Amino acid sequence: MRVSVFGLGYVGCVTAASLAKAGHQVIGVDLDGDKVDRVQAGASPVIEPGLDALIAGMVAAGRLTATRHTVTAIRNSEIAMICVGTPGHPNGQLGVGAIERVSLEIGRALARRIDPFTVVLRSTVLPGTTERVMVPALGAPSGMGTRPGPAARLAVNPEFMREGVALHDFAHPPFTLVGCAHPETASRVAALYKGLDAPLVTTTLRAAEMVKYACNAFHALKIDFANEIGDVCTALGADAGEVMRIFKMDTRLNISSAYLRPGFAFGGSCLPKDLRALLYAARRADLQVPLLEAILPANEAQIRTAIRTVLQSRRRRIGVVGLSFKPGTDDLRESPMVTLVEALIGKGCDVRILDGNVSIARLVGANRRYIEEEIPHIASLMCADAGALLEHAEVVVIGSAGEEAESVLAGVRPSQEVVDLTREAPRRRESSERMEGVR
Repeated sequence: MRVSVFGLGYVGCVTAASLAKAGHQVIGVDLDGDKVDRVQAGASPVIEPGLDALIAGMVAAGRLTATRHTVTAIRNSEIAMICVGTPGHPNGQLGVGAIERVSLEIGRALARRIDPFTVVLRSTVLPGTTERVMVPALGAPSGMGTRPGPAARLAVNPEFMREGVALHDFAHPPFTLVGCAHPETASRVAALYKGLDAPLVTTTLRAAEMVKYACNAFHALKIDFANEIGDVCTALGADAGEVMRIFKMDTRLNISSAYLRPGFAFGGSCLPKDLRALLYAARRADLQVPLLEAILPANEAQIRTAIRTVLQSRRRRIGVVGLSFKPGTDDLRESPMVTLVEALIGKGCDVRILDGNVSIARLVGANRRYIEEEIPHIASLMCADAGALLEHAEVVVIGSAGEEAESVLAGVRPSQEVVDLTREAPRRRESSERMEGVR
């Protein structure tokens, strides 16, 4: 394919040279004449192992050139990739001026073009930036544009490259991610990476924009987590390296996809108790572990948000599906659902609860004593079935996914609101507009 790459910084140079190596005809574009001259001379404007040699080889092969002129680049390409910087301001706000400027230039260059043209954003931006900044600038006829323009196809294609090993990361990505509105656009972008051994993942524009932030936030989280655990290990006389070596051997729960699903707060007899014990030990050792200290308050914030969401309905009769701390158990110890129900009762709500496991436990289970001694007022609110809950509720709160949730959702009436705390409960089409996930 004939590709123009806007921005000859770190991401742009690696992308341009790597695409040229893959056999595409690439034109790099930058306002900085020095960067353009260096590429034209077969040299890299940025320091990255192996990039100088790759650029030199691609320029010599005639597959990579550079220019300062947008019109020239667009005239000689069928797909444009925007790789300009998005610097952060002191308050954290991203600077997207370069993206807007390049989009305006591309839009003007496409003004008289008839055949479809694909514009791909590769820079890291927050969700909504493509629609808010690029669409008006390009004048894309997607229904979102503010002025007429060519048949521009928009896509978001984040990069997942680390400085120092960028060429390797480009050639061996975890996946090729393309966010767009139309399958043909995804296919066109995917064709750029045809030779790579990586799965193609297509999604929406906003999801594609957000994935890079989720990745980087998690990477930063892991570094701080390992450092804080290491500090606690040292203070308590444990070998930090040995602890983390064994920790990483668990690929079922630790180094895995386990728990990485948006849902509701955690509870139970283990996680809260063990976190408090670890924090107590850190305090006794005069250690600061701000990341670990933030976990329980963050969990409590999820519960407060759920309570606020239910109360915002301004309705008094509430039906709750699920009371135990997680599905498939009767354990009510530190259950966030118990906390939520107690808060709603305290605010004057008339609550009914459906949880078959807890109903059985109230009679014969290990939690019987806890129920009778700690929350007898809640035990009296249990419903026998979905019909009884729906007969009572003006607002249905889904706290646990499963067969009971499915039964309740199947019977939801148009007049009833649904608050889905699990963010995964089955959604019937006719009730989907009434469901409000807590975010």
